[in-house]
Amino acid sequence: MEHSLWGNLPLLVRANSKESVEYILQTLWKTRKVGLDSADRDVIRDLLQLQNDADLDPLLVCLRMLIRKCVCENANKDEIQKLFPAEVLPEIQRLLTLLLQKFHREWREDISKDQIQNSTRPNSGETDVNFQLSKDKLETMLISMKSQLS
Repeated sequence: MEHSLWGNLPLLVRANSKESVEYILQTLWKTRKVGLDSADRDVIRDLLQLQNDADLDPLLVCLRMLIRKCVCENANKDEIQKLFPAEVLPEIQRLLTLLLQKFHREWREDISKDQIQNSTRPNSGETDVNFQLSKDKLETMLISMKSQLS
């Protein structure tokens, strides 16, 4: 994951509790297919005491990428901890590692159910498209999106 994205994780310190961060991760997981609606965004912004989406969006991108990497690559505790560069505060590393481990099995089961549903669903003319981006390209896109939101 691009190191500049990690710079957004200290915003999690603004949450008043572990439960608030847990709520954010669970909400991101539950909305992985459809994205956050405005009500979810407002709740998360309030939990983190943020004024606008320009501060929120890069954090959400970072957390979604972290969740995806942990779940899709079936990362264990040691592998999760290795994802964080030294710039991420140890307390944030510990909290995220703990929470990602807590939900790992449930989220892996969700992925398995999704795959089963996708394989049994009749083709409705829709096609799933996946993109692979280099870290440089992703960073460029995020910078561009951030400047457009400003």
